[in-house]
Amino acid sequence: MRTELHFSAQDLALTRFAVSPMQEVVTSLRALAHSPVPALHRRWAGRVRERSAAAGPALERLAALVPPTGHLPDFLNPAPTGFSPTLAEELTAITATGAGQVRVDLDILAAEAGGRLPALLAPLYRDPAAQLPRLAADIEAYWELALAPYWARIRALLAADVFHRSRQAAEHGTARMLDELHETVRWDGSALRLEQRHCGVTRLSAGAGLLLLPSAFAWPRVLTRVLPPDPPQLIYPARGTATLWERPADTTDRADALAGVLGRSRARLLAELDSPGSTTELARRTGLSPAGVSQHLTALRAAGLTSAHRAGHAVLHARTAVGDSLFDQGGRAFE
Repeated sequence: MRTELHFSAQDLALTRFAVSPMQEVVTSLRALAHSPVPALHRRWAGRVRERSAAAGPALERLAALVPPTGHLPDFLNPAPTGFSPTLAEELTAITATGAGQVRVDLDILAAEAGGRLPALLAPLYRDPAAQLPRLAADIEAYWELALAPYWARIRALLAADVFHRSRQAAEHGTARMLDELHETVRWDGSALRLEQRHCGVTRLSAGAGLLLLPSAFAWPRVLTRVLPPDPPQLIYPARGTATLWERPADTTDRADALAGVLGRSRARLLAELDSPGSTTELARRTGLSPAGVSQHLTALRAAGLTSAHRAGHAVLHARTAVGDSLFDQGGRAFE
């Protein structure tokens, strides 16, 4: 199916980028729901599924709301008001959604499921105002489990994509930037053509402009959202997504280079935190005692190199952006 989004000069002038935590929540849930999980996300999915029991019924309710195919509820992805809203800001917008919009989205899900809404979503349909705060809590629980430990890495990928596209627009013009967003997206001088069967975008009474959102989990698709009076949204795979979960080949060399500065045990832990884990997991992966791991993590966290995120009954440790930068440059800076 070919869809065209016609542009005016005002639309081009109001085209902007944003990075949305909720967009990554929704698209990552869809990636997890696929069987098999897309190859480039399997390493991440394996870690998340190991810990999924900690999320309890929260993950089951979210899975019912974000099925593997078909409609993605529009109310889950409010239009970002700035470049980089926080998850809390987006959850505030979600909990303020009117009952009518929630039920419209749920009616579509029911129609796609043969006319019957999943039982887990029945309370949300009956009383959206009362259930939306619980939905926000479910999303927070999933975020801490699946995305918070990796968010510095994901956000860096998305920001790098926006930087590239912005530079491309500055050097070659907005038309060139739009034409190279994705192989299924083509700019013809007056309209943006979306040559994908699952895309359905029309201008209708949608707001002016175009909101472009890079995503780590949308791959390989381009997704759209049109909900007046918001501007249309185009969600496209960020550049470099294929390398997001790759472990650097020279991990051991970099850890060795940092050992003289941090100590061998802390350098080893920093290397292992390429993939976030609990104290118990890290003890198993490194051969250190849980008490020793805890002591070293406390020191790394105090130095701003790691962070801790609660996921159910577990606490997951991850490298911060500072820790990533130090580790990524360790093989050069400390040789």
